[in-house]
Amino acid sequence: MKKGKKLYEGKAKVIFATDNKDFVIQHFKDDATAFNNQKKAKIEGKGVLNNRISEHILMNLNQVGIKNHLVKRLNMREQLIKHVEIIPIEFIVRNIATGSLTKRLGIEDGTILEDPLIEYCLKNDELGDPLISKEHIYTFKWATKKEIEKIDKQLVRINDFMVGMFRGVGIKLVDFKVEFGRIKNNGKTDVLLADEISPDTCRLWDNKTDKKLDKDRFRNNLGNLINAYQEVAKRLGILHEQSNIQTVNFEKPKAVKNKK
Repeated sequence: MKKGKKLYEGKAKVIFATDNKDFVIQHFKDDATAFNNQKKAKIEGKGVLNNRISEHILMNLNQVGIKNHLVKRLNMREQLIKHVEIIPIEFIVRNIATGSLTKRLGIEDGTILEDPLIEYCLKNDELGDPLISKEHIYTFKWATKKEIEKIDKQLVRINDFMVGMFRGVGIKLVDFKVEFGRIKNNGKTDVLLADEISPDTCRLWDNKTDKKLDKDRFRNNLGNLINAYQEVAKRLGILHEQSNIQTVNFEKPKAVKNKK
């Protein structure tokens, strides 16, 4: 499929048109950002790892009935994805209290939540992605009640699957952020998971040591971000050579079973 003009550039990805209006190409950059783009750096190889990890997770979600925008990985940095209308909301699912939740509410860092907590933020960098309620969503028509109800159910299923998947490789899924989009399906509008899922968008802690294996290594100046992302890929069984990120060999994606 022919790559066309740039349609959108975000903090970590670039979206390009194709010669088919139903599909676009998503390019993963090496840019690392934090605190609403106030902290920036370029970390060589990050985009390659995020592309591969996200492909693996989205493919496995598809295997258990969680439909998403991924069509296929094209190369080390790009995916062919379905063209959707992004809903302007970031959906956050929390299993363990940390980050902004602990700062806002004074909850002790590392507190295990009895049930997953779903939060909604308006997708707007200029406003700092503010926390919003369902009433805000319905009042300003960012999404319908039917859409949010369906997304909430999807979030619970996504979380349940990923908690089991990561637990099976010795990692705690602390929290994650995803976005959804609208897509035409047999003449009707449906909502679809339409975001990467990677150490950029999840908090992942080693099960025994609580060592951070995610973007908090960049946020909190912990260093060794690439090594942490490689460790996640290695445990998922998709990275078996860690010598050089540009020459690393990836296995073909394999479906995994949700381990409770």
